[in-house]
Amino acid sequence: MMENNIEYKKRVLDTKSASFCGAKWYNATIWLGSGQTTSCHHPLPHQIDLEEIKTNPSAIHNTKQKKLEREMMQEGERPKGCEYCWKAEDIGSHVVSDRVYKSKIYTEDALDTAYNTPCQQNVNLQTLEISFDRTCNFACSYCNPAFSTTWVKDIKTNGPYQNLESDGRNHFTHPHDASQKYGYQEYNPYVEAFWKWWESDLHKTLQELRVTGGEPLMSADMWKLLDWFKDNHGRSNTRLAINSNLCPKPALMDRLIEASHHIDNFEVYTSAEAMWGQADYIRDGMDFKQWRDNMFRLIKEGNLTGLHVMCTVNALCLDSLDGLIDWMVHLKKQHGKDFPNFTLNILRFPSFQSCVVLPQHIKNIAINKLRYQIKIYADYLHEHEVDQMNRLIEYLESVDSPHSGADTLDKLQRDFKNFYVQYDTRRNKNFMNTFSEEMVEWYGQL
Repeated sequence: MMENNIEYKKRVLDTKSASFCGAKWYNATIWLGSGQTTSCHHPLPHQIDLEEIKTNPSAIHNTKQKKLEREMMQEGERPKGCEYCWKAEDIGSHVVSDRVYKSKIYTEDALDTAYNTPCQQNVNLQTLEISFDRTCNFACSYCNPAFSTTWVKDIKTNGPYQNLESDGRNHFTHPHDASQKYGYQEYNPYVEAFWKWWESDLHKTLQELRVTGGEPLMSADMWKLLDWFKDNHGRSNTRLAINSNLCPKPALMDRLIEASHHIDNFEVYTSAEAMWGQADYIRDGMDFKQWRDNMFRLIKEGNLTGLHVMCTVNALCLDSLDGLIDWMVHLKKQHGKDFPNFTLNILRFPSFQSCVVLPQHIKNIAINKLRYQIKIYADYLHEHEVDQMNRLIEYLESVDSPHSGADTLDKLQRDFKNFYVQYDTRRNKNFMNTFSEEMVEWYGQL
């Protein structure tokens, strides 16, 4: 009988320590535009030491902070930045947190090696998500200027968003110039360190390199990397993946499909969590029809080993998340479980866009839909998809705060209303004409 994720956690992770996660050693997200890194997309990023990377390019990953957190995990202590997983696990022992998924992708021998490696020793990455810069044609409602030049344009044109009391990180008040420390044509020491590490060791040891943004298809370094794989075919066994919003100019989509045929193992990750007008509202810049058509094109014309949809589960998407899941299962029935597979990533920041701001009767509508879909689609869903649907149900039923230190519910709800009133004006949108009767009635009462 196949071991499930709970059994795996008990046998592989818990026998090391109560907080061990392989991602702290073998995975990284690195933003080369700002010179920041983190071990996965949940902890807050921290700064890379410019002096260290002059002699050790791998210090774009092997930072002093990560080494300290590795030591904590070896001793069973919980690094504060990994709160996303601790919050999930504290719901109950039956809940599978992301550290299980982020460890399970590595061999048990590799996890044993990580656990027994002195915490100050440099380690080679096996999976890496990297952003060359923040150029992006989208300005999603839950994003901010640190990750999107279109968001920067909003802030510079219209000024800061007003009266957001719970925006403790000041996401929406300034253009986040520190996120792009070097101009797009300037020498960037962080980018230089990546290319040095890539050429020397990384292309030999890395299992997966995933490029994110901004929108990678708008980055010159992304195309440089695609050309490297074409010109060095057979030199690297690294699986290449790209995070794309899949709404680029048609010529770039054509170029991506052509490039995919020069890579042996190529995967595309994209994002959506709602359908049609609601998707376009949440992810400003999106054309859902174009996105859907490009999904079809990738499946039929591209040379892909996997196609993934990352759903950022926020307060606005529950209206039509079930419709998106229906549509993805329809594709699975035609093309197999991996075309596409999906993840449900519960949004915590900005906290006023979290699902916790919603009244329980709206959450219950989504809960009932999810339960029904788990039942009728069991044969077409991966274990992790079922686990994450169940995790979302548990979250909607029992979690009342998006993260530790979050503001009170009434303050979050006020900010929710304040933000979307301004968002509608700036982006030429209309909340009241976009969402369900239940959502509109609740929104109107805020």
